[in-house]
Amino acid sequence: MRSVVQRVSQASVTVDGEIVGAIDKPGLLVLVGATHSDTPARAEKLAAKIWGLRILADERSCADVGAPLLVVSQFTLYADTRKGRRPSWSEAAPGEVAEPLVEHFCATLRQLGATVETGKFGAHMEVALVNDGPVTLILEA
Repeated sequence: MRSVVQRVSQASVTVDGEIVGAIDKPGLLVLVGATHSDTPARAEKLAAKIWGLRILADERSCADVGAPLLVVSQFTLYADTRKGRRPSWSEAAPGEVAEPLVEHFCATLRQLGATVETGKFGAHMEVALVNDGPVTLILEA
């Protein structure tokens, strides 16, 4: 699994004009994608890594301060842009594979004690955020 993690002071995701997930205090926006070889164990490893990342104020983690996370599925993280001008999505797992992995990723975060908001899998989403720092990391498991 691959993720882009951004430290935010607030973030939200809107689908069809309705906010479906939001955090209104400092936390993390996590864009997450899955590829064909990903497993629930990889989802758990990535969730634990993100939960413990010391990238919040005073080098604390979400686990340390109970900061919320907004998780948004994003298959485009596996775009292949090496040839031509049109990205290939062949490395992204199909929805029937990716959706359960993203759900497992969120469930793992919740089991660790996280407050998790989400977008809507497969929907056209509008993501709004205030990046704090800015701090943006790319992680893979």
